[in-house]
Amino acid sequence: MTPSRDISRLLEIMAQLRTPVTGCPWDLEQNFATIAPYTIEEAYEVADAIARNDMYDLCDELGDLLLQVVYHARMAEEQGAFAFGDVVEAITRKMIRRHPHVFADADGRLTPANVKGAWDRIKAEERAERVARNPAATNSDVSLLAGVKAGQPALTRAMQLQRKASSVGFDWNDPRAVLDKIREEADEIEAALDRGDPTQIADETGDLMFALVNLARHVDADPEQALRRTNAKFERRFAYIEQSLQASGRTLTDASLAEMDALWNEAKTKEAAG
Repeated sequence: MTPSRDISRLLEIMAQLRTPVTGCPWDLEQNFATIAPYTIEEAYEVADAIARNDMYDLCDELGDLLLQVVYHARMAEEQGAFAFGDVVEAITRKMIRRHPHVFADADGRLTPANVKGAWDRIKAEERAERVARNPAATNSDVSLLAGVKAGQPALTRAMQLQRKASSVGFDWNDPRAVLDKIREEADEIEAALDRGDPTQIADETGDLMFALVNLARHVDADPEQALRRTNAKFERRFAYIEQSLQASGRTLTDASLAEMDALWNEAKTKEAAG
């Protein structure tokens, strides 16, 4: 079998990998639950390639992500649930429906604000239709927050939950009010530490993180990207500590916390100086 630019070749490859007896033993053992972590990992690798502005890597990672879609679709087809073509039809139908100002006859183009309003209205209609099709649906399925997918990274989902609540006025008007909430949550963590209750400490830590996401939203900062930048900054400064110690013939285990902290501050000063 040879490579191809045609999506049908990828579908053929996946079908062959999943064919009993002659397929790949590892691929045959997988199911939706075991493949899901790889799907999330590949999405993060796409985001990483974009952050690094590496177009060659981005092309490669997008292929890996596409494979995940094909993999899930193949497993669903084996169960008689749906096939890859159904996935394509569903997303094309959704995009056409959500962009009536582009794909339907209209007297004039909508403003960006009107487009956002139409998008939210159409998504609400789609959500109501899903509930109507699903006899097992509960009242929570029609909640304002029902459209915020549970499988997202926690930081992203917290941001989206807050945006939904804000759309009906459940929000602060000033970032400083969020800072007050952050201080309140920090005090509650301290009280939980005094009580020595691990469950309460974890819960209060989660509350603090949720409040920090709220602050990020209020100052127009993406919390996921902000944390990624901080992770990179931590790696740079920690590498400076390692390199400085190595230059003097020492290792991390040879240095005291005070020495490492001094080198950390030295790295910060160098970064600030440019």
